[in-house]
Amino acid sequence: MSIAPPALEVRNLSVAYREAPVLRGVNWRAPASGLTAIVGPNGAGKSTLLKAALGLVPRLAGEVRFFGQELRQARRRIGYLPQRASVDWDFPATALQVAAMGRYPRVGWFLPLPRAERERARAALAEVGMADFAGRQIGQLSGGQQQRVFLARALALEADLYLMDEPFAGVDAATERAIIDVLHRLGREGRAVIAVHHDLATAPQYFQHVCLLNGGVVAAGPMETTFTAENLSRTYGGRLSLLDEAALRPAAAPPAGRPLRAVP
Repeated sequence: MSIAPPALEVRNLSVAYREAPVLRGVNWRAPASGLTAIVGPNGAGKSTLLKAALGLVPRLAGEVRFFGQELRQARRRIGYLPQRASVDWDFPATALQVAAMGRYPRVGWFLPLPRAERERARAALAEVGMADFAGRQIGQLSGGQQQRVFLARALALEADLYLMDEPFAGVDAATERAIIDVLHRLGREGRAVIAVHHDLATAPQYFQHVCLLNGGVVAAGPMETTFTAENLSRTYGGRLSLLDEAALRPAAAPPAGRPLRAVP
């Protein structure tokens, strides 16, 4: 039986901003399916890792493969959800038009979008609870609604791998629940999700695998064996406000009022 290639593989990846190194010789293989969190302190290079893999920032060195292929060969298999802060929300587009952008790679950017493709985009909006806002300009939506629309755009692509940069940042509880429900559905279908995630208390509940990153990979693997107090201390360099043993057990919910969070 052949073994599926990793959804994302980086080899000796190095990235610098203004000559300041951010990632140094990163080697990592993400599982071919399931939900994986990238966790680490501020400035650890989590978002940079995703952007460098997608060619959005230049690499000093290293190779990147998606399902064993180069980016140009696998691009249609990849969906990307950027940070909300990086999006121009004044852009004159409706929620449906944004969601429909996920279909253009399949039909061609300069061709009219057939009705069937628009309906696929509409269905993606419905899945994230935004069908009633299809005609609303994205700048008129709340932060949580905007995040749902961009998730719909990614879903409309019907990708095999979804790269998500802080999908839960700044959203309300209902939106967070809607997002995680969608992610778990993708995981059940055998798709891969790799997400930058900051909330240490929910990481074991939401994700099956983890990559602990701080300039380089500190540890990576299944959540049960990798997301430990020892590895977190190595990753954050002692900058954790609390190591709650219950939060470190994937099957347990953190005690009320005692979240496990990193100190910036």
